[in-house]
Amino acid sequence: MSQVSETEVVVIGAGVVGSGIAREISRWDLGCVLVEKQSDVAEGTSKANNGIVHAGYAAAHGTVKARLNVKGSMMFETWAAELDVPYKRIGSIVVALNDEELAALREELDNGRRNGVPGLEIIGAGRLREIEPNINPEAVAGLYAPTAAITCPYEFTIALAENAAANGVKVMLEAEVTGINRVDVTDNDARWKGPVWDVVTTRGTIRAKIVVNAAGLYTDRVAAMIGDTSFTIRPRKGEYYLLDKSVGGLVKHVLFPVGSAVTKGITVMPTVDGNILLGPTADYVDDRSDVSTSEHGLASVLAGVCRLVPNVPIGRTIAQYAGLRATITTEDFLIGESAAGPGFVNVAGIQSPGLASAPAIAVEVASLVISLLEERGLKPRPREGFSPHRRHIPRFRELSMEKRDRLIAEDPDWGTVVCRCETVTKKEVIDAIRRPLGARTVDAVKRRTRAGMGRCQGGFCTPRIAAILAEELGIPETEVTKFGGNSKLLVGRVKDREDA
Repeated sequence: MSQVSETEVVVIGAGVVGSGIAREISRWDLGCVLVEKQSDVAEGTSKANNGIVHAGYAAAHGTVKARLNVKGSMMFETWAAELDVPYKRIGSIVVALNDEELAALREELDNGRRNGVPGLEIIGAGRLREIEPNINPEAVAGLYAPTAAITCPYEFTIALAENAAANGVKVMLEAEVTGINRVDVTDNDARWKGPVWDVVTTRGTIRAKIVVNAAGLYTDRVAAMIGDTSFTIRPRKGEYYLLDKSVGGLVKHVLFPVGSAVTKGITVMPTVDGNILLGPTADYVDDRSDVSTSEHGLASVLAGVCRLVPNVPIGRTIAQYAGLRATITTEDFLIGESAAGPGFVNVAGIQSPGLASAPAIAVEVASLVISLLEERGLKPRPREGFSPHRRHIPRFRELSMEKRDRLIAEDPDWGTVVCRCETVTKKEVIDAIRRPLGARTVDAVKRRTRAGMGRCQGGFCTPRIAAILAEELGIPETEVTKFGGNSKLLVGRVKDREDA
């Protein structure tokens, strides 16, 4: 029988929601294990959303989604500052092209005000074209939400997990949950007596008082392990175009069309890194791993974009990609203790605006966890020495020449540019590997440094990154992977010719 480790709380899923919950639980003097089946955090929905911190006018009034969206949006700036993550409050505009859509704007305005979103207003065509010169000339009005913002979703997730780990959370990667069993402990010598959960993973079994199911696209399958079949996850795919930074001034705000009950529609927006992002679509798929792009999906993006901003320079595309959202039939967030198992907490159906809501979700779930532990006789205390702060690797591309020269004098690796498109140095790559929850794959380095995210999409820098990973990890270059598992970049070495 394999050894069983013990902890107070297990959080399943290291996306933005699970990582945020783990970080919030780390404020307490508790054992907490964050379990993720992939080789890195932010490998699912959290790496492939558009990074919008939604203001909160779209979610139907009275829903859990509406309440947590508005609360989370207001918390986000503080959390981003604590975690040293990019955050820009640029505002969003829902664009109406006719009187019928203008009527829909008025309904969203009313809903947003009832949700408690500050600063909402409808602006006319003249002001709209003044602040967004490239907007469709047929636009008649726009719903302006000044509190909407943008961030980097995967960097935010990584930062949450790093900060959680720095405050005592154990992060287990490549640990897929294969079973969850209810156990009634009667041994007088045991740490705990009474009912507990045994979470069985590919890296061993973890015994916990409380289990938080934040497994994103797989929350229903994890819940089914304890007999909870009360909800079903249906994946919804969103496809995107990413444009080069050379057209980064195309729009200044996040531009939405008038949306529907299913989607907020195809957006045109800047990113925090200076690119332009187009999308996403909203198409249901059966395969929970299908992140392929399609001719139909990308054509839908272009059609939607042209309604907002005609003549988008689509020839400046540097990447096309897709992500999946975890939807449930209610289109609301499902958060609470499962009726099928005391001490088992579901956090399911977290789709848009899940990123904006993540801080509020984390606080709410952590509070529930503490209450459940108190019901079981534990008395959690605040963790002494907890620090909410995490510092990012210095971004060489953002530094003054004076600061660059000083760093290079201290360490010559600062002077070796690995990725020319994004001006990422060897030192940044090494730090990404050596820091808490350090990168172990090429994609993990990419998400921590932006090496490979520029115009050539890693065409030139990938071999250099692979070489640094091999050296730092002490493995052959043939063992370096793109994203873990069997995604090796090299299959072997070509023999040196003796007659060369």
